[in-house]
Amino acid sequence: MKYAGLLVMPAGFFLSIAAILLFSAPAGRAAFVLCGLAVECMGLVVAVRGHMASQRGGERPLFSSGADSGERRP
Repeated sequence: MKYAGLLVMPAGFFLSIAAILLFSAPAGRAAFVLCGLAVECMGLVVAVRGHMASQRGGERPLFSSGADSGERRP
């Protein structure tokens, strides 16, 4: 997971740079820059979660079915 996050972060950066270079309208440019920053933040979150999971000794599922909602894992 952390490698996926590390790959997504530059995509957001290049999206922001492309928006600055290609869009002349300020509204469109601002929207794409904000989207690029959001993609960078999501990549950072995925990378940090992957790093924390590897520190604990395994990856935790992102979504659970709800069947084990009463249990606590160590």
